[in-house]
Amino acid sequence: MSLFVQVEGRRQRRSQWAVWVLVCLCVLSFVWFSLCPPGRQLQLVGQWGVVPANVFDSHQPWLGQLADPALFRLLTGLFIHVTWLHLLSNMLFLVIFGVPTDRALGSMRFMLLFLLGGVVSNLCGALSLAGYRAPIIGCSGAVSAVVGTYIALFPRARLGLVLPLGLYFEFVRLPAWMLIGLWALIQLMFSYIGASYGAVAWWTHISGFLFGVGFALLAREGIARRNRR
Repeated sequence: MSLFVQVEGRRQRRSQWAVWVLVCLCVLSFVWFSLCPPGRQLQLVGQWGVVPANVFDSHQPWLGQLADPALFRLLTGLFIHVTWLHLLSNMLFLVIFGVPTDRALGSMRFMLLFLLGGVVSNLCGALSLAGYRAPIIGCSGAVSAVVGTYIALFPRARLGLVLPLGLYFEFVRLPAWMLIGLWALIQLMFSYIGASYGAVAWWTHISGFLFGVGFALLAREGIARRNRR
C-alpha cells in the first residue's frame, strides 16, 4: 500500500473552489445513496449509471441517438459511488492532483475539464464494453483527466511516495511523471487483460488521461494569460 503526497514548490494565492465543490458533491451523493434501501440503490445505479449496452442502440440512427436525454447518464454516472473505498480512492487523487491543477487552470476551466473529461471517458469506456449490461459508475475517468492535465502542466513536479516498511514509513521523493507514468502503464496493461477484470472499465481511465493531456495543451495559452494578470 502506498500514498502519494503532493510536494509543492512556490505557492501562489489564488481563489480556487472547483475541487472542493466536486468533493462535496461526490461525498453528499454517496451519503444519500448509502441511506437508500438496497433495492433502491440497485434501481438508482441502473437509472443513472452508464450502461454500455444502452449507450448506442444499433436499431436507431447514430446521429439521432446523440440527442437522446439518456446520454445525460454519461454525466450523472460520475457522481455515483457504491463503496466508500471507491469514493475515497477517487477523492484522494482528485485532491492531490486537482488542487494544483485548479490553481493553474482557474476553477471554471477546471470544472470544464472534470465534467467534459468525465463524459468523454465514460463514452469511450462504454464503447469498449459494448453489449455489457453492468453500469459504469464513479468519477475515475474524470480524475484520470485531471491527472493527465497535471502531468502535462507540471512535467517537472516531484511527488512524495510514502511506503510502509514494517513498523516504519519511508518517504521518497520521485518525479511526478515517473509515478503517473507507472499508473498509466498499469491501466493499459489491465485493458488488455480483459474489460471485466476487477469490474473496472480500464479504457475509461486511459481515455480520460489522454483527454486531460490534450486539454492541457489546448489550455496553455489561456493559462499564460491568466498568469500575467
